[in-house]
Amino acid sequence: MDKTSMILDVDTGIDDAYAVLFAALHPNINLLGITCVDGNTNVDQVVANTLKVLDAAGAPDIPVARGATRPLLGPSVYAEYVHGADGMGDLSIERSSRTVDSRAAIELLRDLIEGSHEPVTLVPVAPLTNIALFLRAFPESAKKIHRILLMGGSASAGNATPAAEFNIWHDPEAAAIVFHSGVPITMYGLDVFMRPGITQQEAAKLRSSQSRPAQFAGELIEAFIARLGIATVTLGDYGAVAAAIHPELFSTELFDVVVDTSPGPGRGATICDRRDAFLRDFEPISLENPATVSVVMDLDVEAVRQLWLKTIDKGWS
Repeated sequence: MDKTSMILDVDTGIDDAYAVLFAALHPNINLLGITCVDGNTNVDQVVANTLKVLDAAGAPDIPVARGATRPLLGPSVYAEYVHGADGMGDLSIERSSRTVDSRAAIELLRDLIEGSHEPVTLVPVAPLTNIALFLRAFPESAKKIHRILLMGGSASAGNATPAAEFNIWHDPEAAAIVFHSGVPITMYGLDVFMRPGITQQEAAKLRSSQSRPAQFAGELIEAFIARLGIATVTLGDYGAVAAAIHPELFSTELFDVVVDTSPGPGRGATICDRRDAFLRDFEPISLENPATVSVVMDLDVEAVRQLWLKTIDKGWS
């Protein structure tokens, strides 16, 4: 299997950490760099958290850049009630000695995409502010992106609101720019997000592993379980990374999609036209100016779980 050249865009809370660990450790991913954005917590904390995860992965010197400090419009609304005040379960993880890249996130994106000899897959698992700014600032470089496989949105219900998923809701205007960019987009959203999970027993097994990445992952999962009072924690954002390298484990459908940027109760919703062909032809009203998006609607849950477990802990059985 050929390596996939990949750039992650993150707002590193706990489930972003699962994605970063996997991307840094999987032998078929060439992780070119990571850009950080305001989302689960403030961008400076996101940067610090990302560097800590790379330490735990034993990753080489992967460039990490600081990005947008707020959405394109409106204030930041964080998810620290889920991820902890530090975005990482308040585990008091030792600060990393890694240095942050001196370039702004959009400049790092430009340089990595322009400098890559292979097609680059962009995997944002965060609000899309950095990606929208990059697309507007460097449109010629943006044309060289192979595809965007993002974690966000929903073809059904929301989580941040009844209608909207958190990453899209945090910055709907940015999402609208990205969806209409012309870059091929796959949306890994709430329709599948919660399904691959890790149990408390599996987390304990990870924590007792000889592998530092596995120990770290186990500690994060146990903290998440304790914080939320649940029996199983979703691997969340990781699924978007897995879909980039193992598409055979995922089922997608093409939908016309519009991001609701209105100030009403639907703000941040990804409205997917799921009507069958008869209704679409029969009814006179269609979505106005939709983007055509490939939406993940199903997956092989156990295969996706095992892929993560065996990548994080080489001795997993």
